[in-house]
Amino acid sequence: MKIAVLPGDGIGPEIVKEAVKVLNALGEKFELEEAPVGGAGYEASGHPLPEATLALAKSADAILFGAVGDWKYDKLERALRPEQAILGLRKHLELFANFRPAICYPQLTGASSLKPEIVSGLDILIVRELNGDIYFGQPRGTREAPDGNFKGAREGFDTMRYAEPEVRRIAHVAFQAAQKRQKKLTSVDKANVLETSQFWKDIMIDVSKEYPEVELSHMYVDNAAMQLVKAPKAFDVVVTGNMFGDILSDEAAMLTGSIGMLPSASLDKNNKGLYEPSHGSAPDIAGKGIANPLATILSAAMMLRYSLGRPEQADRIESAVKKVLEQGYRTADIITPDCKQVGTVEMGDAVIAAL
Repeated sequence: MKIAVLPGDGIGPEIVKEAVKVLNALGEKFELEEAPVGGAGYEASGHPLPEATLALAKSADAILFGAVGDWKYDKLERALRPEQAILGLRKHLELFANFRPAICYPQLTGASSLKPEIVSGLDILIVRELNGDIYFGQPRGTREAPDGNFKGAREGFDTMRYAEPEVRRIAHVAFQAAQKRQKKLTSVDKANVLETSQFWKDIMIDVSKEYPEVELSHMYVDNAAMQLVKAPKAFDVVVTGNMFGDILSDEAAMLTGSIGMLPSASLDKNNKGLYEPSHGSAPDIAGKGIANPLATILSAAMMLRYSLGRPEQADRIESAVKKVLEQGYRTADIITPDCKQVGTVEMGDAVIAAL
């Protein structure tokens, strides 16, 4: 089993190191190969996604990814900024289905910004389409406005668009995920305003005919954002487009106590995937040894389950994380009274001890 290890920037190398430690403690035979990406890729070869890194990602069975980005690269032209690495990997590898589970562990209800009774027992899966929408739509850029009240003025523009096969394939992924859970699927759109969203909604309804046992409901994105903080446990599986999914999954992350607890998987049609924590590179705390590695460790568990065919090992890691939380170990982002605050390395060691 060949794993491409792409630590990236900021806290990426620190948290990925702990996930690799946990993988090595499982007793499996993994071939782990590391390569630079993001700002590290730019420093190494002048591009955030070096050709050698992309080739490694294509040849691997799965990719373990840290995080990319640093303020010092913000002045680069957009095509050379670190964030283009993750967009490029999603596009080149056709990673169209993003799974972001939002689980509030019983031990962390006190760390959530919401009341414990609202988040206790929370278990949501957000399925986000990852290859289309306004993030990739063409045309895009800046120009002189060709018409309207501001004709001749400079304007920026992006294009929201979806092809029918893109919507159908993510719909099938979401319905199949719902079949394995509570058989409830909420499709989030903005069909009252956007033609793209009405198109999305129509296709979701059509695909639902193939899954009669799954209850499909629809919700506008602004209402969904409100309901996530009002009554989050009303959701089970949520499916939505690229931009709405980006925003809502980060909102859902905070229900759990910290985005440092949220893993994610980005999958192709054959379940080859890229696995990364939902958070960013946090350059302000890089090198301080205080970052929470649990989201990355849990992402490694998802990798074992979805891409590497080792669900029993995924269960072991997830059980170890729960045990560590029960033992009272906390990084700074999830610290609560009467718990023991530890750093990045200590948290990784605690997970291994629990294994």
